[in-house]
Amino acid sequence: MANRKNFLSGTPIDPQPVTGAMTVADLVDTAFLAYNAARLREACQLFVEKMLEDDVTIGMSLTGALTPAGLGMSAIIPLIENGFVDWIVSTGANAYHDTHFGIGLKMHRGNPQTSDVVLRDEGVVRIYDIFFEYDVLLSTDEFYRKMIEGPEFQRELSTAEFHHLAGKYVAERERVLKIGRKSLLAAAHDAGVPVYTSSPGDSSIGMNVAAKALTGNKLRFDVNADVNETASIVLNAKRSGGKSAVLIFGGGSPKNFLLQTEPQIQEVLKIEEKGHDYFLQITDARPDTGGLSGATPSEAVSWGKIDPDRLPDAVVCYLDSTIALPILTSYALARHKPRQLKRLYERRGEMMKLLVQEHARAESAASD
Repeated sequence: MANRKNFLSGTPIDPQPVTGAMTVADLVDTAFLAYNAARLREACQLFVEKMLEDDVTIGMSLTGALTPAGLGMSAIIPLIENGFVDWIVSTGANAYHDTHFGIGLKMHRGNPQTSDVVLRDEGVVRIYDIFFEYDVLLSTDEFYRKMIEGPEFQRELSTAEFHHLAGKYVAERERVLKIGRKSLLAAAHDAGVPVYTSSPGDSSIGMNVAAKALTGNKLRFDVNADVNETASIVLNAKRSGGKSAVLIFGGGSPKNFLLQTEPQIQEVLKIEEKGHDYFLQITDARPDTGGLSGATPSEAVSWGKIDPDRLPDAVVCYLDSTIALPILTSYALARHKPRQLKRLYERRGEMMKLLVQEHARAESAASD
């Protein structure tokens, strides 16, 4: 009985009735009191109260078909433009489907019970309850094939360089079409936010790059640069006296690529470090199946991915990203002023220089 007061020290559950006048942020703070609603409240509060401090560098991973659902426009672009995300790891599919909107193509809400045989006969493609013409794929493929014929693409590029160039072309198409800002790639280009893809061949963008290689195009993706550049971003965040935060939507390869920056620094490059400082994940995957998508922050500690001293600043919310992402964005915009853009894309050279120097020192010390 000696610890009973400690167990009962939490705020009593006694909310005021929900009203139509409540903002999203007020609703989260006052009505999301238990279960995964409480985890989402904790996620929102961790993001705003700690991760959005000026000295924190925030990396975000995107998995699942988020951009086809319009979440690039509704939630991710506001995060980018307000300085709430500093670098991104995304599936290639999210970048590809994001491009549809930026070049003026349409996707529509539909009924997921519709026969896929009928849709195929009608030339309609389905992503669950999102419908679009098959020509949307063909037009986007043609956009990428034409774009990578340009002279600036005839070399080896990191995926950040590739997406930065692609964002420039998509932004120009938006300007010509007078459709406003629709593409997160265009927004990331303008904000200097580097966008990486952990598996560049695993998407329609990679498929089109591969097809052009058959006819002599020189574009190749430099995955070594991706691994080292992302590690340099995290190391720079720490060595500049700040912290590193990870904001994970879904799991899979982008999640691992975001988190492996610390093992790359510690285990492979032998540079002394402790792990990311803040961990916030939205996932619908369970940890007991052994998949990376459901792996917890405490498990990540064993790999050196998360600083063990920072586990209290780790939140996992078991929720669909399409629900959590707009709520988190709205909460952050309501509770925190915009941050100054870090423009990490333009600083890749200086950050890589730091990584190379520290690696050389670590190698020298190991050989003494």
